[in-house]
Amino acid sequence: MSQYKKIYISGMTCVSCEHLISQDVSKLPNVEKVEVSHKTQIAQVYFSNDKPDNQEIIKAIEKLGYSASENPIEKSAKKKQKVTGAQWAWSLFIVFCIYLVYKYFVWIGVLDWIQIDSKNIGYGAAFLIGIVASMSTCLAVVGAVVMSFGAKYKSEGNQFSKNARPHLLFHAGRIGGFFLLGGLLGLLGNFVQFSPSILSIFSILIAVVLFWLALNILGFLPSMTTLGIHMPKSSMNVWQKLKQSEHAMAPMLLGAFTFFLPCGFTQSMQLFAVSSGSFWIGALTLAFFALGTSPILFSIGMASSKASNKKNIVLQKVIGFIIFAFAFYTLSSGLAVRGIGLTDFLKNTGSKSNSVVSVTNSEGVQVIKMAVEYSGYNPDVIKIKAGVPVRWEIDGKQITGCTSDIVVPNLKINKKLNSGLNVIEFTAPNKGTLNFSCGMGMVRGKFIVE
Repeated sequence: MSQYKKIYISGMTCVSCEHLISQDVSKLPNVEKVEVSHKTQIAQVYFSNDKPDNQEIIKAIEKLGYSASENPIEKSAKKKQKVTGAQWAWSLFIVFCIYLVYKYFVWIGVLDWIQIDSKNIGYGAAFLIGIVASMSTCLAVVGAVVMSFGAKYKSEGNQFSKNARPHLLFHAGRIGGFFLLGGLLGLLGNFVQFSPSILSIFSILIAVVLFWLALNILGFLPSMTTLGIHMPKSSMNVWQKLKQSEHAMAPMLLGAFTFFLPCGFTQSMQLFAVSSGSFWIGALTLAFFALGTSPILFSIGMASSKASNKKNIVLQKVIGFIIFAFAFYTLSSGLAVRGIGLTDFLKNTGSKSNSVVSVTNSEGVQVIKMAVEYSGYNPDVIKIKAGVPVRWEIDGKQITGCTSDIVVPNLKINKKLNSGLNVIEFTAPNKGTLNFSCGMGMVRGKFIVE
């Protein structure tokens, strides 16, 4: 008759944690079965006659970066290290310095390379989000399996073949898998044909996910897995089979499989890929995101380290604030498609905006000349008169995937833009502000109606 003993654990956040602990503990002598719950933070280790060594179980769990004990872990021991006022101040100071550097780079045009020859304005942002993710939730989810893979995968040959080559193949498979699967999500979005209002809902949902992640990292909210948002446990069986394979292609397949692991950042990028409606935009966005996660995850895999590789408290809070900024920007993009303007605080064209008064020709029509460039709309703040017909001449100089559409929600204008001259005619009925944006709400401008 099977018996079981309880091992109390601290640090689990999702089903991936459960699976990692279960698969390692189940390999120990005299262990028949292991049931792990991240909700109760308890592992039940089943055995028949001979009892497994408790210290071996605890050692296996702690090797993965968690705390474990034969006795219940007191709440005080489970709590995250308390953040001091000085640490909060340092975090805010670092974020402010990063913001100043960003604004300076925008002002001198250094960041324009992000949009050049791309099909979407978000590739550079996807890469940066990947870097941030690799130091937060991706470190917790994908980092754990990368460390486990690095410790268990066997490769023959010289030092390079044994150590670096499997990890290079792993990340090549990860980037390639994200490219292909992200493209398929983009095709799905194209098939469904989302309207601007639906796209705005996608952006708002992405913002909600990012806000939750930020507040979780800052210590104000629990993990999203407490809401039941995670991949089914059965999907982790595929991971286990791949990891046990000795085939040379196993590392690449393992890397591609991480597309399905429960990381909030990955899920937000996947949501964006669907909303793009394009194979290439979805593919490249997810590929750049995976590329951004590679340096940190590769270093962790090579070192096969655990807790010592986790960020310190100040860096953790800096990451949380940066994610919060991304969330705010994404929310403002989603609301912009609905004609609601929040603020230009994070607007990438804010430092270059110009206000112009439209010209009225002899036929009593206001003529506006505006260009679409990599940096955004030029000009992006335009004065017009109410009740007077407008001829909006848009020069598609440097159209990207995002700026290939322009919407004016309050006037129900949604037009596809092409390279060269595009003309939109309308009349603003009332005084006030009319916001316009690209189809994704990332590039924005407004009419001041007098």
